[in-house]
Amino acid sequence: MCLGIPGRVQEVYEARGTRMAVADFGGVTKTVCLAYVPEVGVGDYTIVHAGFAITRLDEASAVETLRMFAELGMLESELGQDEPVP
Repeated sequence: MCLGIPGRVQEVYEARGTRMAVADFGGVTKTVCLAYVPEVGVGDYTIVHAGFAITRLDEASAVETLRMFAELGMLESELGQDEPVP
């Protein structure tokens, strides 16, 4: 299953003309593409699917969604982690 997972943008940069970011997913960081959400900046939450940020999300919704995914044990498989995400 591939989920859209909320991540908090920690850093924004350009790579070959494309806006990219480092996003934090409850303690796991990944590189994501911001091409579809030009309004997203550092500190914002975004839903990420298949490495692409697809929409901006408010903090309360993002935190609640991460909590539910963690409770269901879904974050580890989606983020490629062997250790549970707190």
